[in-house]
Amino acid sequence: MIEPKNALSKQYQKLFELEDVRLTIEKDALKAIAQKAIKRGTGARGLRAILEEMMTDIMFELPSRDDVREVAITVECVTEGRAPLLVTERVRQKKEA
Repeated sequence: MIEPKNALSKQYQKLFELEDVRLTIEKDALKAIAQKAIKRGTGARGLRAILEEMMTDIMFELPSRDDVREVAITVECVTEGRAPLLVTERVRQKKEA
């Protein structure tokens, strides 16, 4: 998921970069994703499905939010179904001229 150049995690990081958001996936989360795919018996294709299950909602939400700077996938997101962590920043209001 992290190797080679076009690895699955890197593809998602690029998608998030389009929204000026950094995506981080904990090493333990990567291991949990792989273990989940093995348990499902889905192999490499299952990795994408597992990631999509966790990130679909936030990917639809991001374009309408200016305050999110980072999305973090933790092991709890994979094992317990928790939502990804959002690192936000207060949006500065533009001064009117």
